[in-house]
Amino acid sequence: MNMDKKIYKKLLEVPEGKVTTYGELAKAVGFTNGQRAVGKFMNQNPFPVIIPCHRVVKSDGKIGGYAYGEEIKTNMLKNEGIKIKDGKILDWEKTVFRF
Repeated sequence: MNMDKKIYKKLLEVPEGKVTTYGELAKAVGFTNGQRAVGKFMNQNPFPVIIPCHRVVKSDGKIGGYAYGEEIKTNMLKNEGIKIKDGKILDWEKTVFRF
């Protein structure tokens, strides 16, 4: 299986209302120091409605980039019940999903 498909498949495990980080997702598929590559794959996600790449954020709790803009990513996360203030996720430990 290609690395991008492994990453997208693993991302499907992150439930609505939770987020994971680029680094956590990389580690979960055995991709050492692959957070930048994960970001690239998220940016090229061919099925953003099905594969929830908006649930992948930076390890410091900041939203990070999104192919359709940070405002849309923020709104999508808020619609799932995630609390965000000034571009950063509140209640980090309760919100982060670890594989």
